[in-house]
Amino acid sequence: MSGPRSTAAAQAGIGFGSALAIAISWSVNKSILWAIIHGFFGWFYVIYYAFTRPGGLMG
Repeated sequence: MSGPRSTAAAQAGIGFGSALAIAISWSVNKSILWAIIHGFFGWFYVIYYAFTRPGGLMG
């Protein structure tokens, strides 16, 4: 068996954090520009979103 397999998204350089940030950003803002910006920040935006939204990590 060879090493770990990589998916097409990983080969394209898109991580799960970036994809999640883009999905969250699009659902909130409906803006491609903001989705790209938030996708660049990836997990930082996801964590920010979780802490700042009602019902998120802070309750």
